[in-house]
Amino acid sequence: MKKKSTRINFVIQEVHSKIASRTYFPGARLPSVRAQAKRMQVSVSTVVEAYERLMAEGVIISRPGSGFYIVEPIAPLALTQIEPRLDREIDPLWVSRQSLEINNDVIKPGCGWLPASWLYETGIRRALRTLSKAETLDLVEYATPLGHLGLRQLLVRRLSNFGIETVAEQIMLTESGTQALDLICRFLLEPGDTVLVDDPCYFNFHALLKAHRVKVIGVPYTENGPDITCFENALREHNPRLYITNSGIHNPTGAILSPVIAHRLLKMIDNTNLVIVEDDAFTDFEVSPAPRLAAFDGLSRVIQIGSFSKTISSSIRCGYIAAQKNWIEHLINLKISTSFGGGRLAAEVIFMTLTDSGYRRHMETVRLKLADEMAKIIVKLEEIHIKPWLVPQAGIFLWCQLPKGIDATIVAQECLKQGVVLAPGNVFSQSSNARDFLRFNIAQSMNDHTFNILKMVLSNYWD
Repeated sequence: MKKKSTRINFVIQEVHSKIASRTYFPGARLPSVRAQAKRMQVSVSTVVEAYERLMAEGVIISRPGSGFYIVEPIAPLALTQIEPRLDREIDPLWVSRQSLEINNDVIKPGCGWLPASWLYETGIRRALRTLSKAETLDLVEYATPLGHLGLRQLLVRRLSNFGIETVAEQIMLTESGTQALDLICRFLLEPGDTVLVDDPCYFNFHALLKAHRVKVIGVPYTENGPDITCFENALREHNPRLYITNSGIHNPTGAILSPVIAHRLLKMIDNTNLVIVEDDAFTDFEVSPAPRLAAFDGLSRVIQIGSFSKTISSSIRCGYIAAQKNWIEHLINLKISTSFGGGRLAAEVIFMTLTDSGYRRHMETVRLKLADEMAKIIVKLEEIHIKPWLVPQAGIFLWCQLPKGIDATIVAQECLKQGVVLAPGNVFSQSSNARDFLRFNIAQSMNDHTFNILKMVLSNYWD
């Protein structure tokens, strides 16, 4: 009897879960009793009892001769309930919350940002002191719809260094890189559309795309960019609307897009409806400019986005979108309707910091320090049989493979108990094919405790 009760609750929870994830809307017809029993591998009587209880709760109703239907009001959107369902330890939202919520005593080699001591604090303080004496408007007013003109003009010059020719009117400032991508998704996507992402890719792409209720297809990422054969197959089979990628320094792999792959990819999408979003958050970590899809395309089918949270401040929120001018007009309307005016003060701080005479020298020091620490960390990882997938030319990430047969999620769970937050590979993988990978943040891994804990956990797998 106890086993049957468990199976009945299993069916009930399944229905509630699909309501929470908005798979079932009010008025949706449930599978028939026999179909549900077959799908869930339980008896017909179990489903009958489960449906009876759901009717008693007022969740569903029976229409004789027609079937069972959902009557509950539409559920608030619960991102963690949307397929694919993941263990909390490999859920992108869980990893983000662990990195953001826990105290500073915890070590975070799995997070995606520099330690506070690595950021250009001197420039930020100098900008804030100057702005404290500025006109009242700079301190309290909304920004213009496009945002700070000086910063947009500076971005025009910075983008030209990568061969991206644009004008200030083609650039709109946002509150962050994440808001930039959210606005583009609102602009181009409808629920049910297909979006291509790299596999692996930045895990918050997965979380954001869940919120837009789209179908996500992962394209395997190689040392030179997306696998072109797989990309072509995805184009043909799924007719995607959007492809989101990093071209400069790829997150999490650290790979760099090759010019050959870039040209083949752009030629491939000529006769499709696909738009590419190129996230360029790691520009200032590059030692030499990598190819940009936006440069080859001329901002025709490619949209460039970026932010300054990785090198200046994640507290002073500011990002941007560079796109063809008529798209910017529509994006302005979306920005106003969803967040009204932008942050005038934040943009001013970013502009003053970027143009501060010490910023360039500061970033040169950061790049040299990262290169030095990367070499040391690779040695330490290899001592415990963890190998980099590749050695990046620049950047803050190492994408590493554990010894065969070891599950990165289990390793992350055990390390978390010891105060170390790791980022297991399947957080980044749409296909869940990165079970034995971890992403390490070089700047956040510079302590013996991380490696001692890893060694202790991995020793359980060694003879």
